[in-house]
Amino acid sequence: MWSYENRLQFPVNIKECNAALAQAIISQYGGPDGEMGASMRYLSQRYATPYREVAGVLTDVGTEELAHLEMVAAIVYQLTKDLPMEEIKKHGFDKYYIDHTLGIWPQAAGGVPFNANQFQSKGDIITDLFEDMAAEQKARTTYDNILRLVRDYPDVYEPIKFLRAREVVHFQRFGEALRITQDKLNSKNYYAFNPGFDTASN
Repeated sequence: MWSYENRLQFPVNIKECNAALAQAIISQYGGPDGEMGASMRYLSQRYATPYREVAGVLTDVGTEELAHLEMVAAIVYQLTKDLPMEEIKKHGFDKYYIDHTLGIWPQAAGGVPFNANQFQSKGDIITDLFEDMAAEQKARTTYDNILRLVRDYPDVYEPIKFLRAREVVHFQRFGEALRITQDKLNSKNYYAFNPGFDTASN
């Protein structure tokens, strides 16, 4: 159960439409390293996690990723909500417009739709945490790329910079969760929590 506070985690107040930027930034809504995949990844992985404190990290970060999904949606919406038709055509936003008008829909910058295969929930805490750390670094790289594109648009730059900084914090939190897990597993067989594995051969 969540308590929802009706405000964005970081304010988004974009004054000018820009279809080209919207097409790039939407990748962090439904692209391969975007916030939709991140939130689903962590909130799914938490159930098979054997340690409450690690499950807590996954729940915390997964919940925050939902807030980031909301921020990215707000950015894309504000960049496109008043687009005149000539701008839609000029910047190649017409293909998106045909299917979704100016609604927010999860896809990558290249137009590929979101797919649940973009994230993993393996049921092995070590595997999952390494996946999570890599995912945060890939998201950080994507935000770095977006920041290079939006450097001259401060209304867009600042919320993207905030989102990028949170990816670094999440990477650090998953690193801490991995250390907690490894400490706990060092005191017992690596796969003791996963019946069917014989650790004597590992």
